[in-house]
Amino acid sequence: MHANPPTETDQGARATLVHARYLVPVRPRDVVYEHHSVLLREDRIVAVLPRAQAERAWPRAQPIELSGHALLPGLINCHTHSPMSLLRGYADDLDLHVWLTQHIWPAERRFVGPEFVRDGSLLAIGEMIRGGTTCFNDMYFFPDATVAACLETGMRASIGMIVIETETAWARDADDYIDRGLRLRERHADESLLRFAFAPHAPYTVSDAALSRIAQYSADWQIPVHMHLLETEWEIKQSQQQHECHPLRRLDRLGLLNERLQAVHMVQLSADDIGRVAEAGTHVVHCPQSNLKLASGFCPYSSLAQAGVNVALGTDGAASNNDLDLLAEAQTAALLAKGVSGDPRAGGAFEMIEAATINGARALGLEDSIGTIEPGKRADLCAIDLRDARTQPMHHVVSQLVYAASSRQVSDVWVAGRRVLESGQLTTIDIEAVIDRARSWQLRLAGLDRERHGQSWESAG
Repeated sequence: MHANPPTETDQGARATLVHARYLVPVRPRDVVYEHHSVLLREDRIVAVLPRAQAERAWPRAQPIELSGHALLPGLINCHTHSPMSLLRGYADDLDLHVWLTQHIWPAERRFVGPEFVRDGSLLAIGEMIRGGTTCFNDMYFFPDATVAACLETGMRASIGMIVIETETAWARDADDYIDRGLRLRERHADESLLRFAFAPHAPYTVSDAALSRIAQYSADWQIPVHMHLLETEWEIKQSQQQHECHPLRRLDRLGLLNERLQAVHMVQLSADDIGRVAEAGTHVVHCPQSNLKLASGFCPYSSLAQAGVNVALGTDGAASNNDLDLLAEAQTAALLAKGVSGDPRAGGAFEMIEAATINGARALGLEDSIGTIEPGKRADLCAIDLRDARTQPMHHVVSQLVYAASSRQVSDVWVAGRRVLESGQLTTIDIEAVIDRARSWQLRLAGLDRERHGQSWESAG
């Protein structure tokens, strides 16, 4: 609450008052306000007030009515590969190794370039905004094309400076990946919507030399590191054979197991591993639906949370999920926490709202800017219409949001004070044009399948 709200005389009349039936600010914890208003001015939250008080203080502010809605901080997707939305449904019901080596990597070698990445990023951004996501943490090739898509649409993002030892159309080798990423970061240093992180693909695809260089730059410039980690049993066996140690020990030795590391998946964890991660202050990004679909394992959410580890949520890419729906991810994470731990109290509804908001902001180093509805923070918000039959009657707002609400109920979204979804309509994206582009990629990918498998048009269709 804003104890002494500014007046129109103090700051001028250019302001917006968002009036919500329910307000879930996330901080204070486990609190829901009724009939409250949020005052927005430019890209900031100025005040959070009871509606009557807000209307008295700001009678000329532009009102926005959300009479049956819950207003939340914008959701934060802490791990995805946004351009892979163009590979949604391309190769399903396969184990991770076959999925990657026989389907995804061949398609990427043929098609991935600036056009593919821009079109896929735009499709992903449209989907994420419609689902209430206002910030995403990306990892993919040609990140400059994803940057362009974010700036075009007004989307907030942490852009991964991808690093892998394999030569691609984006870069020749690990040093080239690092150098290209740092140049991109420097070019966009003043963009308020963008943050950058090193994104070494995984311990098994990046050498000690490259990881050491990343660790040094991360320490010197306080740059986060975003990495797939402990996703399969094979990864641990490979590390023992090639490096004679567990992946966590290797990262610790190289200077990467620390508070700047965003460790994605983390399904192969022992009790000792959890203690080590907690002591290091490492953030875990939980992607439950992708882990389930690829049969990778179960991230021990409850054990991590009890150990004090910050756990955020990610969807992974649409090629392995197959959507970018963070509300659905929160529900899956809550149910899985109960099933894995055997404790129905595990993964409570408010914990999942935190995982999708402030925990994500903390993992990205953005907790001072986003993740809660508080004065002084950036105006990243999402509104969910709870008048639908699936979220009635309203016994408990937060429970309805996690266990019953659908992303289709998201009606309005603001990023840095800009209304990028208004009454269910995207305002910065021509989604029909984006979908048309996606269909053109579908035809190209279908042609690759026919070529690789010797199929004719007739046998394929």
